Amino acid sequence: MLFVEQDELRFYQFDIFPKNVLNAVFTRHGGISPAPWRSLNLSISVGDDPSRVAANRARAFEALGRDPASIHDAWLVHGTDIIYADSPRPLDAHPQKADIIFTDNPEVTLFMRYADCVPLLFHDPKKGVIGIAHAGWMGTVKGVAEASIQGMQERYGSNPADVFAGIGPSIGVDHYEVGEDVVSQFRAKYGRDSERVLQTRNGSAYLDLWTANVLQLQNMGVEHIQVSGLCTACNLDDWFSHRAEKGKTGRFGALMALA
Repeated sequence: MLFVEQDELRFYQFDIFPKNVLNAVFTRHGGISPAPWRSLNLSISVGDDPSRVAANRARAFEALGRDPASIHDAWLVHGTDIIYADSPRPLDAHPQKADIIFTDNPEVTLFMRYADCVPLLFHDPKKGVIGIAHAGWMGTVKGVAEASIQGMQERYGSNPADVFAGIGPSIGVDHYEVGEDVVSQFRAKYGRDSERVLQTRNGSAYLDLWTANVLQLQNMGVEHIQVSGLCTACNLDDWFSHRAEKGKTGRFGALMALA
């Protein structure tokens, strides 16, 4: 696990994946957007000028040697639907609604945006498949990690024991206070394991999304898991955080491709 700095950009890379799997979770550094999106905002849904977002995206892709036209992204809806990206998304086409994308095509670059939710990155080296997913509390309680592994099994014939998974920068348990409605859903989902994903301090409940997604992956048979351990709300110099910045912020991006 390490940070890489290149052309004013700073990004996190997992070392669990082999060298032929390009991966980066971009910090907020190295872009052209002004406050409150300063500076590498990668979303047009937060009020930033689309031309600046496009320029930021081009910088991110070029840092990994990828053509921006190779993108396949999604319109995130906090669910478990999957896109199997056999080819790039035409730039003039609106993204499909989904929170999981897979490909086995080296000409496709997978891309998603975040600002506290959990980036999940996947690779099956035996089947030559990569994937990326978006796991907020709603997606997590719906089983987005489980659905991802099931999708790899059904579409590509993956054995979960062969899959490598990375859990990227996202809000940590110390900053993620949740209400009783969320608590009750996670207790129903995790049963006896709910005590591992919910912490109580001074009468308030806090949700551990990292552990919640690790448990799903382990229960599906995934053995190779790397957790970045980086909290977005703790590290605003590097990351956008919807909660810590009270919604007035941008979105960072995660990229994955087969070299």
